[in-house]
Amino acid sequence: MSEEIFRVIILLCSVLFLLPGCRSSSKKALVLAGSTSVQPFAELLAELYQQRHPGVEINVQGGGSTAGVRAVQDRICDIGMCSRHLNADESGLTAIPIAVDGIVLVVHPTNPVVSLTREQVRAIFSGAVRNWRELGGANLRITVITREEGSGTRTSFEEKVMAGDHFASDALVQDSNGAVREIVANDPGAIGYISFGLVDRRVKTLAIDGVQPTEETIRTHQYPLARDFLFIVAGDSNPLARSFIDFVLSPEGQAALAEEGLIRVR
Repeated sequence: MSEEIFRVIILLCSVLFLLPGCRSSSKKALVLAGSTSVQPFAELLAELYQQRHPGVEINVQGGGSTAGVRAVQDRICDIGMCSRHLNADESGLTAIPIAVDGIVLVVHPTNPVVSLTREQVRAIFSGAVRNWRELGGANLRITVITREEGSGTRTSFEEKVMAGDHFASDALVQDSNGAVREIVANDPGAIGYISFGLVDRRVKTLAIDGVQPTEETIRTHQYPLARDFLFIVAGDSNPLARSFIDFVLSPEGQAALAEEGLIRVR
């Protein structure tokens, strides 16, 4: 059993446990599942929505974009969270952009390298380049950190950077943006990729192909690793799901996302 399939099964079991019929609460329930990149922002929005609608309970589960899409297809969650575009075999679904994000290359703040080309990034993550000295940096071995299979961030990175190359066999695999950031913040030789909205002062971002990741370059997709954050629904979403999505796209919801570092779509 592949790791991705195992993650999907675990997520589906978790979501099934949360179905209204499995719970004793009399509150109206809404279940979101999927991308761990979108998850912290969805949790924030859910908290804001519940403050205004005390009779509603929103459960937000991770599991990765692929697991979230499958949960929506199987009608066991109301809204899937996805940080990549839908595949051709993921039909019958509607993707709703809620924000724009950028996949940002992060290194330790002491690393003197400030910019890389996509070819150099691909060489690093495939293991063809092993020392920062080959890129104008210090004589220091590179620690490569990537995301787990099923992660929308990893899928987008593979599409935009890897061009069919495989990750280095000794790359460290982490299951969240936060875990990647933590390792980079504590390892002067490390490099990883995380969501722009989760960058903090403990790590340094790199320009890619001469373009710095900023709100403007990401919003306009000038930054080469810009991507959309999506909510996924199947058919006619239920009224509660529609109400929550309307809130996310409202000025209040969009302002909340902007305060967290994402780029608003409205």
